[in-house]
Amino acid sequence: MHKIQIDIVSDIACPWCAIGYARLEQAMHKLAPGYEFNVQWHAFELDPDHSGAGEPILPALVRKYGSTEADMRANQDQMMQIATDLGINFEKLQERFTCNTFDGHRLVKWAGEQGLQTQMKQALFDAYFGKAEDVSKHDVLLHCVANLGLDTTQARAILDSDKYATAVRDDETTYQQAGVSAVPAFIINNKYLISGAQEVDTLVQAFQDISAETE
Repeated sequence: MHKIQIDIVSDIACPWCAIGYARLEQAMHKLAPGYEFNVQWHAFELDPDHSGAGEPILPALVRKYGSTEADMRANQDQMMQIATDLGINFEKLQERFTCNTFDGHRLVKWAGEQGLQTQMKQALFDAYFGKAEDVSKHDVLLHCVANLGLDTTQARAILDSDKYATAVRDDETTYQQAGVSAVPAFIINNKYLISGAQEVDTLVQAFQDISAETE
């Protein structure tokens, strides 16, 4: 049995992070049952200073990357098709607004203690990309919590406090200092870095190569 630790650095507001994990899931499935994977999520904020009302995503991306709205729309269309092929919901990808993701990351930390870290992350991806919901709003976050069968009263108390804030900031500091400047980033066995949403076969080959090196 090959044991592989995967630490995923990602943001809730990053479409390629959702795509990257869907591809990772397929790669892990292909390698089962000869491999045992342990996945941990770590926080990264693409827009850590975001506050107040959000703005429509396309003009925000145009301003950030210096592209045209037509090019950005085409890029988003491509991501929507990739997501559809992977079975993930990106239906409202181009209708979402920019928002702060810090509280969402705090809830991912909390859900991890309940054994539902990945499920919380996926619920937040679905809310933001599939439904264009504002994942900085506590009612949206609590709806995700409820859908997972977790305790909304406990989650509300966490959101009303600063619990897990230090854990999220520690994540961000740790991985920025380690050189992670773009997401998704997959750290394998605390040693190897795979950057970006790689294709399924590329991930399978990488895991096989890493396993061969450690034998």
